[in-house]
Amino acid sequence: MEVLGFLKLEVNGPMVTVALSVVLLALLKWYSTSAFSRLEKLGIRHPKPSPFIGNLTFFCQGFWESQMELRKLYGPLCGYYLGRRMFIVISEPDMIEQVLVENFHNFTNRMVSGLESKPVMDSVLFLRDRRWEEVRSVLTSAFSPEKLNEMTPLISQACDLLLAHLKHYAESGDAFDIQRCYSCYTTDVVASVAFGTQVDSRRAPEDPFVTHCRRFFAFSIPRPVLVLILSFPSIMVPLARILPNKNRDELNGFFKKLIRNVIALRDQQAAEERRRDFLQLILDARHSATSVGVDSFDMVRQIFSSTDCAAGPSQPHQPGRLSKPLTVDEVVGQAFIFLIAGYEIITNTLSFATYLLATNPDCQEKLLTEVDGFNEKYTAPDYSSLQEGLPYLDMVIAETLRIYPPAFRFTREAAQDCEACAETRVPLQLESKSALGPKNGVYIKIVSR
Repeated sequence: MEVLGFLKLEVNGPMVTVALSVVLLALLKWYSTSAFSRLEKLGIRHPKPSPFIGNLTFFCQGFWESQMELRKLYGPLCGYYLGRRMFIVISEPDMIEQVLVENFHNFTNRMVSGLESKPVMDSVLFLRDRRWEEVRSVLTSAFSPEKLNEMTPLISQACDLLLAHLKHYAESGDAFDIQRCYSCYTTDVVASVAFGTQVDSRRAPEDPFVTHCRRFFAFSIPRPVLVLILSFPSIMVPLARILPNKNRDELNGFFKKLIRNVIALRDQQAAEERRRDFLQLILDARHSATSVGVDSFDMVRQIFSSTDCAAGPSQPHQPGRLSKPLTVDEVVGQAFIFLIAGYEIITNTLSFATYLLATNPDCQEKLLTEVDGFNEKYTAPDYSSLQEGLPYLDMVIAETLRIYPPAFRFTREAAQDCEACAETRVPLQLESKSALGPKNGVYIKIVSR
């Protein structure tokens, strides 16, 4: 009997192994496709997803070309999957108005991958819910015309450096890289206005601030690692965050130390001695007693109102007290907004505007006439005079942004279940992230045509 029992055990051992392997494969198969039925249930057209990676291969040619192809094949209301995440794409103005105007309070949160570094995570781009509203309120007070006028001299100093460099090239007649000149200019503005430090990145390209900026934007995630992160976010994202990353830690440490040193220095100065830059405006407002509601800084609603577009009622948000003052990490995060926007976005916009003016000499002459007249009228321009005295320049910049948009899409997350586009032919049912589980929320992708 003992021998038979031993043989029975030997027989069952491989069977158990096979059974567990089958169960594991079944679970893996279920995991690889279980998230890819939601768009179909919502009646939204989309490319056929592949196991684990979803529609990641659809975007191998680049997001701009792929988004245009997506709209062409599946219409202005469609969707796709990146890994297990579901995205609904809307590109019709009426749909965008419903999401960003009538239901603005429900779409304040942006998509978070979990891989953002600490300073960026504390910026208004990635803060969420009530804390986003509080920090956004502080930023709103820092961007009033009066406060912007205080920063105009600092921007003018960077402009003077740019003009000095351009004058050298104009006199020599040599060809040069205008984009590099604009990159130096925007770096100087960001360093001066957002980080409280004066640099001349053209003459001092090895300045620590300049080199760390280049390192920040040179960082990229290898494609195989990105595929793994999108396919297995619940495993790869925590793993990527805890693994040592010397480059990330050095960058974060440099900018945090820079801000902390500036804060410590200014806390020792009298109020009238402090440099009037964006960093100081944030420091002045970080202990603000109250915060305004979300409707008070709904810039999209203001744009629609200015064009006489009707906007539906929005959920009211009453002013309230800040839950806590801004932390040093949050101050650094807001400075990073200038770095992200200024280093590449503004550089590219200025470069494209220069190219368009060079290829349209009649527009160039018209703009030059306006600028010359403005300089004769205003010896010391401020924010209001720039707004009122340069209407054609405003048109040139707006047209540049239309032709070469720096951000042709952005992502919002539904905070609560809602119905959007109800008056269109295909009503869109949006389920909140909480309703679908912590990793499977629906994200609305707004795409410009």
